[in-house]
Amino acid sequence: MSIKARRGLASGIVVGSLALTAVPGFAQGLLSTHRVSAALALEAVGAAVAQCTSQGYAESAVVVDASGARQALLRGDNAGIHSLDSAMGKAYTSASFKAPSGAVAERLLANPPTAQLGRLPDVLLLGGGLPIKIGDEVVGAIGAAGAPGADKDEACAKAGIDKIADRLK
Repeated sequence: MSIKARRGLASGIVVGSLALTAVPGFAQGLLSTHRVSAALALEAVGAAVAQCTSQGYAESAVVVDASGARQALLRGDNAGIHSLDSAMGKAYTSASFKAPSGAVAERLLANPPTAQLGRLPDVLLLGGGLPIKIGDEVVGAIGAAGAPGADKDEACAKAGIDKIADRLK
């Protein structure tokens, strides 16, 4: 091996060694998170749909985890097929922004530049999505859709959270 090649190899080893010493800093940054169990997610969507059904509304409900991935969904009897997508969008928005979807809608739509966030995939700027929390940590969200008004959808979503609230620990 030539002297030039050995110098290049030695430089590569030094740079590689320096890069490896930085890696443990990343490993120290692991986060511990919580997730709603499948059983609780199913109970929540069932309670949300049942609440709206008892009021004469054809409702759908979706629970997502904190990352916005679907965990459970239920399309109530006679609920429009679009209500599944609407409930998903409301749940995703609530989980992503860590706030009720109706409050997110009000905040973003009040400021035209931030209203553009409503064009992000799966974001729906309508009320009916609520975060599911353990203390201050958002561990998921529930979205409800199909009732004649966002306030009614939100009340049904709240019924879903209320059904499992005592077991969110």
